[in-house]
Amino acid sequence: MENNFLFDSEGLSEEALKRKHKLENNPSCRTDHMKYMDDQEQIKSDIREKVMAQFDSYDYNAYTALDVSRALQKNTIGVEEFKALLSPAAEPFLEQMAERARIETRKHFGNTVYLFTPLYIANYCENYCVYCGFNCYNHIRRMKLSMEQIEHEMKVIADSGMEEILILTGESKTMSDVKYIGEACKLARKYFRMVGVEIYPVNVADYKYLHECGVDYVTVFQETYDNVKYETLHLAGHKRVWPYRFEAQERALMGGMRGVAGSALLGLSDFRKDALATGLHMYYLQRKYPHAEISLSCPRLRPIVNNDKINHMDVGERQLCQVLCAYRLFLPFAGITVSSRETKSFRDGIVKIAATKISAGVSTGIGDHESKYTGKENDNEGDEQFEIADTRSFDTMYKDMSAEGLQPVLNDYLYV
Repeated sequence: MENNFLFDSEGLSEEALKRKHKLENNPSCRTDHMKYMDDQEQIKSDIREKVMAQFDSYDYNAYTALDVSRALQKNTIGVEEFKALLSPAAEPFLEQMAERARIETRKHFGNTVYLFTPLYIANYCENYCVYCGFNCYNHIRRMKLSMEQIEHEMKVIADSGMEEILILTGESKTMSDVKYIGEACKLARKYFRMVGVEIYPVNVADYKYLHECGVDYVTVFQETYDNVKYETLHLAGHKRVWPYRFEAQERALMGGMRGVAGSALLGLSDFRKDALATGLHMYYLQRKYPHAEISLSCPRLRPIVNNDKINHMDVGERQLCQVLCAYRLFLPFAGITVSSRETKSFRDGIVKIAATKISAGVSTGIGDHESKYTGKENDNEGDEQFEIADTRSFDTMYKDMSAEGLQPVLNDYLYV
């Protein structure tokens, strides 16, 4: 489904409107979201089975204040303790959780906070995800950067002092194929010491190719681990296949990646169950691939272009803080990233407690880093995926973190 054929000058074409209406109102016309497509590799793994067994049986209302108190008294937080710390019963214990999380973070990461920035190189998408600004039925300005434009954007970012970049695209194999992404990653190696990608899931051989192009780590959001809810949110495209997306991090590690990150998009479904599944997913990956660097993210829903139905207040900051503290206590060695979806005040606070990595100088649009970094106008830009809350530049973020008594880190890995 190529979005450049969906729209005319007035918006969605009549044929596209009919298809969109059918997808939204007639589930029988959608493909089976649990069935792999022909080009999607299946791997043998028991991780999904383990995670979903816990997800399906998790009754967070069954946990009591006594369960939470006992969990906090233990030196090691296991699966049952993790469940208790995510439950509503743990909310009155948030200050105790935060203090213990702070101690664990300092014990394993010191006083550091890692800084990176994302670079969107294309926003074409072939999926219909009802909550995403890039979805193929959303009439936005689409753009795919050329290699020359990508290198220019990278130079602008690198000149600011940034040493780690995360390359993102919309999920379109037609407009942003693996070779295109790989060439962009080769360019990134000229300017940055750390290169990550957040792209559509691919097969093991593709991840191996991207690793050879210079990619260090892969981020994939499962969006929601509730596969029934997932079906109602992802109506068309390769992303509709829930199990293939679930196994993306493992395929990336099988392809030689040094690290992987993952998360649910909190607010799409029951956030407590999604947080449990996120933590367990990373936990079982770490046990199976002990050499891998495992990270978690914690995105919440944000407003998007042409959609006024997104409620980004479904998960409050206090609840988000509870999730992050539970992550830290359950996975003390894992990195935790808090994106610019969150406010300055929340990010400044959470890096002192549980988070280890934050983005700076962020844009979720296409080709607009120069205009945002330098103020130079550029009419050739693509629309943003979602609105951000923290718009601080890299320089401002670096100074703010230093003023908070933290040590900003731009890179801690050297290739020899």
